[in-house]
Amino acid sequence: MDNVLAKEYYGNTVEHYLIALAIIIGSMIFIRLFRKRMLNQIKKWTQNTETKLDDYLISGIEKFGLPILNFVAIYVGLSYLVLPEKVNKIIGTAFTVVFIFYLVRMISSMIRLTLEAFIGRQEGGLEKLKQINGIMLLINGVIWLLGLLLLFDNLGYNVTTIIAGLGIGGIAIALAAQNILGDLFNYFVIFFDRPFEIGDFITVDDKKGTVEYIGIKTTRLKSITGEQLVFSNSDLTNSRIHNFKRMEQRRVVFSLGVIYQTPPQLLEKIPTLLKGIVEAQPGVTFDRAHFQKFGASSLDYEVVYFVGTSDYNQYMDLQQKINMEIFKVFEQEGIDFAYPTQSIIFTRQPALTK
Repeated sequence: MDNVLAKEYYGNTVEHYLIALAIIIGSMIFIRLFRKRMLNQIKKWTQNTETKLDDYLISGIEKFGLPILNFVAIYVGLSYLVLPEKVNKIIGTAFTVVFIFYLVRMISSMIRLTLEAFIGRQEGGLEKLKQINGIMLLINGVIWLLGLLLLFDNLGYNVTTIIAGLGIGGIAIALAAQNILGDLFNYFVIFFDRPFEIGDFITVDDKKGTVEYIGIKTTRLKSITGEQLVFSNSDLTNSRIHNFKRMEQRRVVFSLGVIYQTPPQLLEKIPTLLKGIVEAQPGVTFDRAHFQKFGASSLDYEVVYFVGTSDYNQYMDLQQKINMEIFKVFEQEGIDFAYPTQSIIFTRQPALTK
């Protein structure tokens, strides 16, 4: 048996190969036991704590930390053997790449979970979560860039030279892409300042629509006529935006006119009639009704009331009911609506005498 263990292959004895294999297998078994016993117990304990940070940490260790430990076990086992310099270099490079890959993914995952928890606690957080992909795209870009720099540093490259090159290239890119960077900055303004969110109905100048998508460069609206409207983020932050979804109540003003032949007694009665009609509608707060002015072909009244909803369809349903009631009541009272008319008066000129 000792003779078998002492036999040498490729610079290592059979005993050395067995020890290396035992290190790898034993370490992996220990990692599996740690995951089933200790890590599950720690996970149950963290679920009872108030903070979510420890939950995210344990989740990151389970998803990314344990695979790293498996590669560490393989690396330690192979390190026990005497291998050629090229093989050792390949193994070291492979381990470095795998380690940094999982480390970057773990950091990215924890940042995303932390952002989701932070945003989810805010008002309207569910809508803002739909926009998180754009921010994570930028964060992941920065994390992977730092990870690559760390990898190059461990592989023996001069990172200072790389950073200097990136700095010069970054200045050139910034000068060439000022508009894109402006839209990118304004994306963060929209995300954190929240002038509007996905699902809001907004008006930008003479364009109206519902926000469908907020990207790192453009924001897209679905117009009321069906087509898609695309705005750059810079255009939106530099424009005056009317956000109708934030409207707590709608102020409604409408006018109507009656004919000049209406008796004064009925003219005085009309504001009271209008007030009763408006106040009879549910969810409506009456403000005023006045004989406003003498029009070109009518005596004009103005009515103002408030609707406790921002929904346009509900507002139109109420206005329709009010209009129908006004029509019925005016017919009962004998009040005639005015419409544009013109009277032409002919006068006879006296005959000229010679």
